[in-house]
Amino acid sequence: MSDKYTQFVSHGLGRDIAKRLGLPQPVVLRRHQPGRPLIDGPVLVQGSTRGADSLAAALLGWNLDVRRHAIPKEKLGAIILVLDELAHPADLEKPVLTAATSLRDLAPNARIITVSRTAASTPEPATAAARQGVDGLLRSLAKELRAGATGNGILLADGAGTTSPGTLGAMQFFLSGRSAFVDGQFLTVSSAAGRLPGDAGKPLAGKVAVVTGAARGIGAAIARTLYRDGATLILVDIPAAGDHLAEVANEVRGTALQLDISRDDAGQRIIEHALTRHGRLDIVIHNAGITRDKLLANMDAARWNAVITVNIAAQLRINEALLASEHLPDAPRIVSVASTSGIAGNRGQTNYAASKAGVIGMVRATAPLIGGRGGSINAVAPGFIETDMTARIPFATREVARRLNSLQQGGRPGDVAEAVAFLASDAAGGISGEVLRVCGQNLVGA
Repeated sequence: MSDKYTQFVSHGLGRDIAKRLGLPQPVVLRRHQPGRPLIDGPVLVQGSTRGADSLAAALLGWNLDVRRHAIPKEKLGAIILVLDELAHPADLEKPVLTAATSLRDLAPNARIITVSRTAASTPEPATAAARQGVDGLLRSLAKELRAGATGNGILLADGAGTTSPGTLGAMQFFLSGRSAFVDGQFLTVSSAAGRLPGDAGKPLAGKVAVVTGAARGIGAAIARTLYRDGATLILVDIPAAGDHLAEVANEVRGTALQLDISRDDAGQRIIEHALTRHGRLDIVIHNAGITRDKLLANMDAARWNAVITVNIAAQLRINEALLASEHLPDAPRIVSVASTSGIAGNRGQTNYAASKAGVIGMVRATAPLIGGRGGSINAVAPGFIETDMTARIPFATREVARRLNSLQQGGRPGDVAEAVAFLASDAAGGISGEVLRVCGQNLVGA
């Protein structure tokens, strides 16, 4: 469903009216388009550490217009603030306030990206304080940005550096239009695993991927994005959605598997289908999910159990089958679709929020298990996304929900799909056990 308000106030008379009346002024976001530059405008890399020098050199290798010092009033496409050697909160002052002088020079849809180390990886209280301070700094700054600009952070664990594959992969994602609706978020690079694709246009070439709940909405968008990125697809949905599933499968030249994922043998059925048709299975996207909303006071066992069974119990069984299989290749990738309801809660969705919070717990606990096979598992947590389901929300409620994030608009199914595709790629191989919110930085809740 289109957001006519955003279209109206993005330019000309509509923008002037919104400004005079003090109304929200969302802009049309810069989203990924094949052949478009990674970022529009110069990239300012600020930081005096060896890590900053190495990162700047790597970005030059991408043919970006890299600056190490700001030129007054030059419009910038991005500011990358490298804070990888913080030892005390006092160390934040100089680099942060220096970067602040360039904030007014950001172009529309610009990017702010911090690169720092995890607080948990140091026993020193002062160092941990400084590193954790970057969290509050970045999330607050992201709420100050305007004109479609976003702020996100990359955290380095002990096994990662500023030019590790996962760091550079996350940098590409955050700089690009693929992260248009990701704002105020952090990704932790926990190891030096992974690799950047040789063909940036087809990062999933040669991979076989399964997408559940693929007949419509976000699932169909994920299928189209993975196909664009070169993956061979197996699309799964319930028999009742067979016609829609076949349409999407034909569109992406994949195969359709009509299957209720709540079946005890669903994991084995998926593995057998993949091996029979393609001889391998590299990527599993757990997208299938349902809602049965009721206030808890009015909740019955049927509604509760249906949501838990489909949204989390089915994923657990399928993952168990995958990890037990002898046929899973090296470096498998699993991505689950969670929800911001599982992080912040939502009225009338105790069952749904419990299931999606369960997905997050599952991902974090499974990461070390799949890591032993060189693989990764992560989750994407969408916020308000423009789908057929949200189109049925009453008009006033829908408009409020659209504006309650830093970008003041709803996301698109493709925004979720872009995040899923990145986490399914080898570029994200050093990232595991993470939950990436695709919510425009919701202003309420956790």
